[in-house]
Amino acid sequence: MESNSFPIGKLNPKFLEELFSSLSHDKRVIVGPGIGKDAAVIDFGKTCLVVKTDPITFTSCNLGWYSVNINANDIACLGAVPRWFLATLLLPQEGTSRSLVKKIFEEVNSACQALGISLIGGHTEVTPRVAHPIMVGEMIGEVSREKLIDGSGVKLGDAILLTKGIAIEGTNVIYQEKSGELKEQFSDKMLSRMKNLIYSPGISVLKEALLANKKGKVHLMHDPTEGGLKTGLWEMAYASGVGMKIEKKKIPILEETEAVCKLYGLDPLGLLASGALLLIIDRGKVRELCQIYEKEGIACSVIGEVVSREKGVKIVEGKEELSLSQSNQDELNKVL
Repeated sequence: MESNSFPIGKLNPKFLEELFSSLSHDKRVIVGPGIGKDAAVIDFGKTCLVVKTDPITFTSCNLGWYSVNINANDIACLGAVPRWFLATLLLPQEGTSRSLVKKIFEEVNSACQALGISLIGGHTEVTPRVAHPIMVGEMIGEVSREKLIDGSGVKLGDAILLTKGIAIEGTNVIYQEKSGELKEQFSDKMLSRMKNLIYSPGISVLKEALLANKKGKVHLMHDPTEGGLKTGLWEMAYASGVGMKIEKKKIPILEETEAVCKLYGLDPLGLLASGALLLIIDRGKVRELCQIYEKEGIACSVIGEVVSREKGVKIVEGKEELSLSQSNQDELNKVL
């Protein structure tokens, strides 16, 4: 008997592939829909347009800032520069005010200005179908064909890097939604850091992605979002047809993340992780890229290597191995 309900989170990848199999594409579509694909790519001659759409549903706090940055991240992961943004804003009948709408608009405008992006359109609507504000963003970027990063160059022995740490966005969302509870558990200093995580170290990976594309021999980039680092790694491996061996002790986990995960019994590696960038690069370029990041004040760790697909995707800690499969559930759902 067919189920009439789905678990919260991303749709099952096998089901998605069934849907994708019936699609046909214009010959100018270089990258179309696929599991682990960050954005679509369209051939425009000397340049390629890179297009992405993504909603913000976990929180309504800092909605405009999140929407711009999350969509810009996926554009940057293909080596492109985000240029133009459109936003669809759905607002509930109850609780919507002029000041709320102005605040969200100012967040979008501020984020766009910070990244050199133009807001070029969208849609706004008050609807009884939502209980809190939801924004669906669409970002358009561009990149030259020779600088496009589509994962085609991934090979055995490549190094896997992670910038900043896990899990910037998830920790900040928990703070925004549970600040009353957290105030009873942590110091003002710790709470202040949690509050500012989306700005410092920040949820944008634009700078490190474009630096890597300019300076390093990058084969694939991905920003782990829903489902955290575990899902991000699985998606990268699936998209490029390889396996991965990840050393758990080398994964940088934010102090703030460890604190909230311990409090709520969460796995930090499965927590919403925007703000970190995963890179697969030629091993010979690791030192050079890490030095560039260090000069720019961007933390970076080598967390593993690419292995054959037959070996699967595994996180290793001593003699213990955790095999990863696609996970639809983000740890954030256990709290919210």
